[in-house]
Amino acid sequence: AAALAILVAACTRVGTGPPGAPAASQQPAVTPAVPAPTPPPAPPPPAPAGAPPAAAATARVPGAAGTTRPAARFTEVRGLWVVRFSLATPASTRAVVERAARAGFNTLLVQVRGRGDAFYASALEPRAAALARAPADFDPLAQIVREAHVKGIAVHAWMNVDLVADYTTVPTDPRHLARAHPEALMVPRALARELAGVRPGDPRYAQRLIEWSRANNRQVEGLYASPWSPAVRERTLAVATDLAERYDLDGIHFDYIRYPGPNFDYSVGAVAAFREWAIPLVDVGRRRALDRATGANPLAWPDSLPRQWSDFRRQQLTSLLERIHFAVKARRPWMVVSAAVYPDTVDARGARFQDWPGWARSGLLDAVAPMAYTADDRRFRGQVEEVVAAAPGTEVWAGIGSHLTGLQGTLRKIGIARELGTHGIMLFSYDWTIDPKGGGGEAFLERVGRSWTR
Repeated sequence: AAALAILVAACTRVGTGPPGAPAASQQPAVTPAVPAPTPPPAPPPPAPAGAPPAAAATARVPGAAGTTRPAARFTEVRGLWVVRFSLATPASTRAVVERAARAGFNTLLVQVRGRGDAFYASALEPRAAALARAPADFDPLAQIVREAHVKGIAVHAWMNVDLVADYTTVPTDPRHLARAHPEALMVPRALARELAGVRPGDPRYAQRLIEWSRANNRQVEGLYASPWSPAVRERTLAVATDLAERYDLDGIHFDYIRYPGPNFDYSVGAVAAFREWAIPLVDVGRRRALDRATGANPLAWPDSLPRQWSDFRRQQLTSLLERIHFAVKARRPWMVVSAAVYPDTVDARGARFQDWPGWARSGLLDAVAPMAYTADDRRFRGQVEEVVAAAPGTEVWAGIGSHLTGLQGTLRKIGIARELGTHGIMLFSYDWTIDPKGGGGEAFLERVGRSWTR
């Protein structure tokens, strides 16, 4: 009990990581070994696939203090990614639960933080614009947790971590991360020199990032926040712990916990943080030479130390996840921490700086959901095989892009995932499957549901 109290106290301090973790600017070149997380209490024996857990009807009212209900766990996870717009009204939110239950799905990953906004009752981030027509007291997450648990369905809060705004316009709410901390936004290499001479507080700074993102939308989906920034770390940690403390969730699911590509983040702040991180790696003469070169080339440090520059960016994401993991587990040891990941391990680690195999080995993730979005069955099999091999001991929820593969392709891929011994599947997305112009309405989910007994 005393040890747990110390861990809780350490993890709840804003800006701190697990006990003994160094500050970002003091971290060595090699990522330190991550302490093994405290094992959660053993959950009750898993219910038969599709059956509600014994404690399913005990969902508490969000906002109440404490809960002892273990997370719902299943022998086979049958999940749906639910995009935030399906949570815009009480009726659409109720429909998610009813349709999922009717089709035999037992897990919902509901997007409550899409673009640095909130599809739940938050004092930290602005209420999502899509909720403008809903009643002021409407809390989509509270409703879906309450109604899903009654039907034996697990609910995980899906958070987009680094992607914080679309490329349409700069957010206007002063609480929005992009507005409050523009210096924390990722800068592509192509804009590094141009924006080095513009104050982040100048409206032209964020506007230029928006314009570039719009023109290069095949490279980047919008504005990303950079994990080197203390403001980003504190906000992300606060949002995750707020969700864990106030809602009777079965898990936290992280998406966009990655860089958009290898040519990000070349912001002034990120390069300065890298310099501080890399100083112990070079002798005094080289440090002085790099500092002199910075006058003509603001990217002298990352350009001269490319391997270390990649290590630095990879470590920023790992450190961020590490802090969140320990904070969430200190509050709710039984909660499942998962992430949507790129299935190609080389691409994930080398180009996105998303070292999910390392995260899995270190126990920072309880489950990984590879986004194996392809219509090709052979490619899907190879991607899922690679993930299963790279994450031994970690649950693998095979992510199926139903929007690309259609009904029959989805059914074939469910069969492949089962053959490969995954712990379950996730369909992307609920919203597409019920769209008459997309998946063909409820019939898609119902027909998938009939496959569970095969």
